[in-house]
Amino acid sequence: MIGTGRLAEALIDRFHKNNERVYLLTGRREHLPVRRHVFEQYNFAYDDDSVKDIFDSVKPDITIFTGAWDSHFDWDRARQESVRYTAALINILTVYSMHGKGRFIYLSSQEVFGGSFPKNIPEGQEKAPKGFRGMAVSQGEDICANYRQNQGLDIRVLRLDHLYCVPQKGRPHLDPCCAMCLEALKSGKIFASDRDVFSMLFVKDAAELACKAIMAPELPQPVYHISSMEEINGLELARLIQTSMGSGIEVIDESVGERHRVVLDGGAFSGELGQKIFTHYPEGVKQVVQFMKRNREAFIRAEDTGGSRLARFLHGSRIFIATLVPYVENVICGVLFFLLNGYAAGNGFFDRVDLFLLYVLLFAVAMGQRQAVLSGLLASAGYCLQQMYTRSGFAVLLDYNTYVWMAQLFIVGMVVGYIKDRLRSLKQESEDQISYLEGRLNDLAEINESNVRMKENFEIQLVNQKDSLGKIYEIASTLERQAPEEVLFTAVRVLSRLMDCGASIYTVANGSYARLFSSTSKEAKELGYSIDYTAMPGLYSELKERRVFINKSMQEKLPQMACAVYSEEGMELIFMLWGIPWQRMTMAEANRLAVIGQMVQTAVLRANRYLDALSSQRYVDGSRLMAGDAFVQLTRAFLRAQDQGLTECALLEVPAPDGDCVAAATALSGSTRQSDYMGSVRDGVLCVLLSNTSAENAGFVQNRFRAAGYESRLVEGVEL
Repeated sequence: MIGTGRLAEALIDRFHKNNERVYLLTGRREHLPVRRHVFEQYNFAYDDDSVKDIFDSVKPDITIFTGAWDSHFDWDRARQESVRYTAALINILTVYSMHGKGRFIYLSSQEVFGGSFPKNIPEGQEKAPKGFRGMAVSQGEDICANYRQNQGLDIRVLRLDHLYCVPQKGRPHLDPCCAMCLEALKSGKIFASDRDVFSMLFVKDAAELACKAIMAPELPQPVYHISSMEEINGLELARLIQTSMGSGIEVIDESVGERHRVVLDGGAFSGELGQKIFTHYPEGVKQVVQFMKRNREAFIRAEDTGGSRLARFLHGSRIFIATLVPYVENVICGVLFFLLNGYAAGNGFFDRVDLFLLYVLLFAVAMGQRQAVLSGLLASAGYCLQQMYTRSGFAVLLDYNTYVWMAQLFIVGMVVGYIKDRLRSLKQESEDQISYLEGRLNDLAEINESNVRMKENFEIQLVNQKDSLGKIYEIASTLERQAPEEVLFTAVRVLSRLMDCGASIYTVANGSYARLFSSTSKEAKELGYSIDYTAMPGLYSELKERRVFINKSMQEKLPQMACAVYSEEGMELIFMLWGIPWQRMTMAEANRLAVIGQMVQTAVLRANRYLDALSSQRYVDGSRLMAGDAFVQLTRAFLRAQDQGLTECALLEVPAPDGDCVAAATALSGSTRQSDYMGSVRDGVLCVLLSNTSAENAGFVQNRFRAAGYESRLVEGVEL
């Protein structure tokens, strides 16, 4: 185990229950108390050369680097700490690769995703960290991936979603729950927003789930998300804390701005290893609140508003005493030097040493001009007092040598004290300037990230010409060259490519229902194969007015964007887009979708008119039975689309009684949908193409055929 903190402690306890022997590398040179249940503890820095000797001695089966959750790293100075973090990880991975045995676990966090995501974030989502801490954690994942790919090592990355825990005394954990609790203890107020949506995981649950992945013999993925997937927003969390803390806590709603949602998708982990969350938000938040409330003195300063009157009085007293101590020290030292000077008087060895001058210089060099003035006054008083041992006070005051000595004393003390104060001021100014510049650097880095995103967007639009209208027209014009049966399959590919997201096309069957024709991803099928689009008020009202629908409220059961294609008869097609990031849901994207829709509409209407013109040649005697060549051509188009993942289809063969396929097609019309097709490619055999139907679901249609008195069998496309 490499790292310290609450997660490391929870993992150590969990491994101890499994009777595993745990060795701990703390990352600190100082001797720390040995952690309970640790077999051997090594107090060495992560980048120390001795780490190799530790690996050679221990020969670990599993090496766990707590990474993002290691309390050893202090992220107040994130830029400098990110360098130390990366250097530590590289040193440990290098030693691990030289060791060449066992498994390496890197514990990451949700900070590798800095944007807002309307859907739960899967493991394959491209990382976009913000800030030095997030970039350091993300870079750690990349380093692990490089070692895994180049050297074939067993390295796994576990991303923990917003870990929260009962913090250590005086050391609040970096999570929303602890931050709000600390804010409540200090000021009695919690500022929260319901626009900030996330999912939290209690440390004990995190340790339990992480242990499953660590001990699993084999896992197909190198990266897994561990998340409770229980959404909560900032306002809901603040009210849970308010309830647990009792009266006196005010929640202030700051719900303004764009919605920011980061929830990791732990579906892959749950499906392969199983997942059960034991500590839900009410219990977990209550534990954190009760501990921090019980130990509030360890978390808040006396000058904070949340401090008691006695604490503020004691804090003021401590400040007064701390301010007074240097002056008391000066007075005490003045008395000591007065006695020492009296003892040294007449001693030949110390006769030429001016102890009062040394006293003034000492405090001028150590404490500055103010203490030099006080020490000069005390030294002058001591000098005059000693001179009065042999002369009268009046004679001492009339002696010009006394004033020359005093002037010498004050000049030296004031000059040295001024230099000391000036150096101290320059040092403080330098530190303040460095702190200011670091803050400016962080601001500029954030601004630069925004500029880079804008630059990349403009590059995509202008340089690469992927979003230009010319490119859109060039790609959409390919629809004109497609066979009429394949126009919509090509259209969904064009739509997905140009909009850079998942896409689906629904054909309008009647006044209220639409049927899924084609889609490019699993997410694009979420609404189902058949939908009542008029029952979706936000979507339907926009499509009815021939406007582009934008899902600004981020409703889960609706696409991010949608538009409709119309003909003279009314609405024919609905284009839906899925998986678009929040920042891309703009009017520019809506206009681009509208342009694509208009271009696709031209090709679709042309294909429909062409097919209508040939309907007498394509269909037999005005029935739903298609001619053999037309049916074969249509079926091949569906099968090609199915191979490309754009649709699903099933093909049934039905023996026609007396070889009359027209009668069989007429009899079975009521058992099929408008989007299904019938044709005859062999004498006496009726073929039925079921669009957007899997082989498993085709069984329901076969049952309906059987009820109508017709037997059928499922056939492969090659048989056709």
